[in-house]
Amino acid sequence: MSGTLPANSQLSADVAVLESPIAPVTTGERDVTSVGARTRLDAVDLLRGLVMVIMALDHTRDFFHSGALLFDPTDLTKTTPALFLTRWITHFCAPVFVFLAGTGAFLSLSRGKTKPQLSWFLLTRGVWLIFLELTVVRFGWFFELNLADFIFVQVIWALGWSMLALAALIYLPLWALAAFGVTMIAGHNLLDRVGPESFGALGWLWRVLHVQGPIEHRSGFMFLVQYPLIPWIGVMAAGYGFGRLLLFEQVRRRKILLRLGLGLTAIFVVLRLTNFYGDPQPWAVQQTPLDTLLSFLNCQKYPPSLLFLLMTLGPAIALLPLLERWTGPLARFFVTFGRVPLFYYLLHIPLLHLLAIIFAYGRYGNQVFELAANNQPPPGYGYGLVVVYLVWIGAVVLLLYPASRWFAGVKERHRRSTWLSYL
Repeated sequence: MSGTLPANSQLSADVAVLESPIAPVTTGERDVTSVGARTRLDAVDLLRGLVMVIMALDHTRDFFHSGALLFDPTDLTKTTPALFLTRWITHFCAPVFVFLAGTGAFLSLSRGKTKPQLSWFLLTRGVWLIFLELTVVRFGWFFELNLADFIFVQVIWALGWSMLALAALIYLPLWALAAFGVTMIAGHNLLDRVGPESFGALGWLWRVLHVQGPIEHRSGFMFLVQYPLIPWIGVMAAGYGFGRLLLFEQVRRRKILLRLGLGLTAIFVVLRLTNFYGDPQPWAVQQTPLDTLLSFLNCQKYPPSLLFLLMTLGPAIALLPLLERWTGPLARFFVTFGRVPLFYYLLHIPLLHLLAIIFAYGRYGNQVFELAANNQPPPGYGYGLVVVYLVWIGAVVLLLYPASRWFAGVKERHRRSTWLSYL
């Protein structure tokens, strides 16, 4: 696809639709209306809002659960089914978040952006996100900004670097870009046996690209990479290519998305059953059928394996056609979060941290919750899952929703604001 759209292309028809609030556009293949375009975009915002709300559950668990800093909630030797599933359901968040960021980039072309404009936006927003990860997000987790000893980078970092990559990749033909993304997703597990030691002095770079873990300097400084970049760049590129499907006529689009999502999910099941390829953690029969199911679902997130991404993106894509039909107050509730995802993300971490401190003062009489490196909570610290869920619901519904609704209104009233587009 070139930087401008030919007047007789199907994509240009969708551009006209999204730029005109009333006029239907007829092509040789289909009739598209602005109502249909809005339904399509609302479904994307609704899905993004769903995963953003679910994401807050995982971070609430990090701050409040009694075992959060003591063991991995997916460790079948220590976890419970309820704790495992509380963690597992949040696995959908990062893949869908990054995938839909790519989709949104593609759809911005149908809102009037040229490719050079989109490339510049992706470049500058990518740099901005990396800066936010190192400052605002860091402060939310630790309530300090001492970057001299320890840096910890997660999904916003990966999102930023993926946007930097996409800024260049969008100049490829759409089919080539989509194929690049799918290849990175499907093929990166071939590199699982390649360790940082294979690259000598450049081993640190391989950690940034594909192997989760700390990069340590002899001075004592540690850079902890939670989200290696290779698969996430692939997820965003695939999401960009996926955006083209959302421009199809409604009936055709829904049919394709449902089949694609269910097909990806079926591929996950078949590959996982064989333990042949796609995840370095094979499943195994456990003492109970439920534990066996949990073992089957326990795929690697850091970095996200092929099976992890099939397991999460497949159902999410299949859900999109159903979300197009979901209306009413609850749908609008989730759409609100989906329209201001970065604003919501930047608020929810310091809010949960502050609530954890307040709870600690109330229970222990002093501030005992800290996420500093190598720090462990005192014996007996934390709460059960009931408290975790109550805090999650209270923080999201009572505190974050009004703020998100307000900011969504600000963005709606100032659509042409450049700086607001970076939030």
